[in-house]
Amino acid sequence: MDLKDIFQDNYLNKEVTLKGWIKNHRRQKEFGFIDFSDGTCFKSIQLVYDNSLPNFEEISHLLVGSAIKIQGTVIESQGNQDIEIKITSLEVLVKSSEDNPIQPKRHTREFLREVSYLRPRTNLFNAVFRVRSTVAGAIHKYFQEKGYVYVHSPILTANDGEGAGEMFKVTTFDLANVPKTEDGNIDYKQDFFGQKVGLTVTGQLQAEAYALAYKKVYTFGPTFRAEVSHTKNHASEFWMIEPEIAFCDLEGLMDIEEDLLKYLIKYTLQNCPEEMELFNKFVEPGIIERLKKVLDTKAVRITHAEAIKILKESGQKFEFEPKDGEDIATEHEKYLTEEYFKAPVFVKDWPKEIKAFYMRLNDDQKTVAAVDLLVPGSGELMGGSQREERLAVLQKKMQELGVPEKGLEWYLDLRRFGGGLSSGFGMGFERLIIYLTGVDNIRDVIPFPRTPNSCDF
Repeated sequence: MDLKDIFQDNYLNKEVTLKGWIKNHRRQKEFGFIDFSDGTCFKSIQLVYDNSLPNFEEISHLLVGSAIKIQGTVIESQGNQDIEIKITSLEVLVKSSEDNPIQPKRHTREFLREVSYLRPRTNLFNAVFRVRSTVAGAIHKYFQEKGYVYVHSPILTANDGEGAGEMFKVTTFDLANVPKTEDGNIDYKQDFFGQKVGLTVTGQLQAEAYALAYKKVYTFGPTFRAEVSHTKNHASEFWMIEPEIAFCDLEGLMDIEEDLLKYLIKYTLQNCPEEMELFNKFVEPGIIERLKKVLDTKAVRITHAEAIKILKESGQKFEFEPKDGEDIATEHEKYLTEEYFKAPVFVKDWPKEIKAFYMRLNDDQKTVAAVDLLVPGSGELMGGSQREERLAVLQKKMQELGVPEKGLEWYLDLRRFGGGLSSGFGMGFERLIIYLTGVDNIRDVIPFPRTPNSCDF
């Protein structure tokens, strides 16, 4: 039996047996109260015991974190909960020590990162990672119900899909004795794969290949960036959701992005009500209302040029001046979504110089069919594009951006051997969890965060 069963069904005045952990323990001379959880639901339940139990003395000395097996009767609570359990027997499975760092008090998030292997035992992180699990399931549910094929894109790859040179290198070389070629370069031909290999930064390129066979596919897995950044938005290992759809243009892609976002918001609110109430009360007051408003609001669609014009004419004093041909800063995203439109905003048709090589060149020869979805309270949540299906145009763009064809011959072959129109987008899973929970540091929505100078546990 699980604790969640007791909350979901009517077990009043029934005998139950449970195994779980002590979250708090309040002892009196002749009786005591234990806050008990077994991890199967967010809620805990109060256990009541007295000195009629043969091992009363042992029980009264149990500390937070101890694992126990209890038998008892579910009764109406005399306290804040609807029900509690009157213990008839308690067996100690594992005792916890006095120096347990997790105690029934407020801990800072910074401290809990130092013991991230214990932090899911706290209310906040128990809620965060239950939401993470629920949303991961919802992502698969959404795409599977709509006929997408789930593609397991490789983690080891020779392709830098973003072209930014931020890949972690993978090698079996003895780093104290790396073989060199005659001209002094590393001789990757002697390495395990016979070439330079790294950890993937995106599964997009492989997803494109499979979309041209299955029409609708998605990847959902870990990606890696060797970017030395210490901001609250960056991690060296994170998860990405990357759908790819054949015969879909940019307008159709935006329809899919908006539909997915609203599905995930609705699913989270319906399936994690207690967790969302915790976030609403202690993390970001009003987050439930903010998310519900997105459900009832149609996303705005504007071009990058229109966005810059709005920002320039806003009369606002920005730290970074909005400029034609340049990226949009976080403060600009905030203004567009929270003040000007008060809605999610698609910004499309970006200057070609600041976007990736695979994005389709528009007829104006100055912009590409790229789109970012900006949302109130978070900024950029998704980024996508229509892919460049014209071989000659793609090759010219690669030359202009300094992307070598070597190693990407297979990607060009997708255009040579049939290919066709396709579009896709990427959404950082952790960025989505930040948006849904209000917990605003990526280190606090990843179970074991990997960041520069930190790869613990």
